[in-house]
Amino acid sequence: MLGGDVLVQFSMVQKTYDGEILVIKNLDLDIHRGEFLTLLGPSGSGKTTTLMMLAGFEIPTHGSITLSGRAINTLPPHKRNIGMVFQNYALFPHMTVEQNVAFPLEVRKTPKSEIGGKVARALEMVQLGAFGKRRPAQLSGGQQQRVALARALVFDPELVLMDEPLGALDKQLREHMQIEIKHLHEQLGITVVYVTHDQSEALTMSDRVAVFNDGIIQQIAPPDELYERPRNFFVANFIGENNNFDGEIAQIEGDRCVARLADGTAITATRVNVYGLGMATSLSVRPERMGLGPAPDDAENRLSGIVRETIYLGDHVRVVVEAGGRSDVMVKLPSGSDQRVPAPGETVDLFFRAQDCRAFGAPGRSAPVKLRQLDSILSTTGDFSDE
Repeated sequence: MLGGDVLVQFSMVQKTYDGEILVIKNLDLDIHRGEFLTLLGPSGSGKTTTLMMLAGFEIPTHGSITLSGRAINTLPPHKRNIGMVFQNYALFPHMTVEQNVAFPLEVRKTPKSEIGGKVARALEMVQLGAFGKRRPAQLSGGQQQRVALARALVFDPELVLMDEPLGALDKQLREHMQIEIKHLHEQLGITVVYVTHDQSEALTMSDRVAVFNDGIIQQIAPPDELYERPRNFFVANFIGENNNFDGEIAQIEGDRCVARLADGTAITATRVNVYGLGMATSLSVRPERMGLGPAPDDAENRLSGIVRETIYLGDHVRVVVEAGGRSDVMVKLPSGSDQRVPAPGETVDLFFRAQDCRAFGAPGRSAPVKLRQLDSILSTTGDFSDE
């Protein structure tokens, strides 16, 4: 849900804990009213620090954060009108479900005559209307998480923040709760900022996903755009599965290029962030976009390889092939199809289209960025923070 006005704005926000190393580097980010935005990234990437600054539990070192046009950098958390849902639920064990949900209303000195109705509506929203008299210990993990969600919604906040709220649940329940939260967001039209390191969760629930790494948003886009058109090597490899081949750029023409692998094989690819001949490149191809031979005559790219392993995974079979200088090239074959699954040791052809192969500048290591090194940050990463 995009197109609404801007509810939250981060402007040139930095955060450092030691005065030297930035954990958040020049964050510019607009969050639109009514959208579901997920902050996605590995541990230490800066996503949770960003959420904590928005919640008011951390203060930016530099820059500004506004909510509905009002600066909130130093505003205490309880005055921000923000709901918060944590992974550990943070429910009061000595209180009933109703009392837990009522607590934010009491803190805000809501008239007692209104509290009962608001609590009942919040519990009905999360399908726990009959559980109000129970205590948290009498509920399942999924039910406790629903109580935490009701407590975050009961006072009609402008914004709801969720910090890995489903991390403690088992896989089946987690997937069920993903859909429930997604539907609740759609029904209420609330603005949600959600933190996770689970890419599947992010793709399932979000209007947009901001991919963090090393304190910088590498790309922010709808889920399908992140998957189909990643901006750099990190995003391509963090979102979904990839086969990567190392090579060198031999030819550039428009948005395409030709890379040569170490064994001399020429691969035609879609050019992303490669700019010159002779440049080292990493080629990325999704496993489901690779065909398994014999290759058709018009195949743009083909590799010969040897099957090393086949793995049955229910809806598909993973075929692991040694090819293109790698021993772990993976191809996904749909289960139940007419295509025969080759046996280990067989020689096979792999083929794929140039539009399904993306050429990225080979990733390198960068030194920690220190406070006020702004120009070098932007010149090396590009400004993909909010498009």
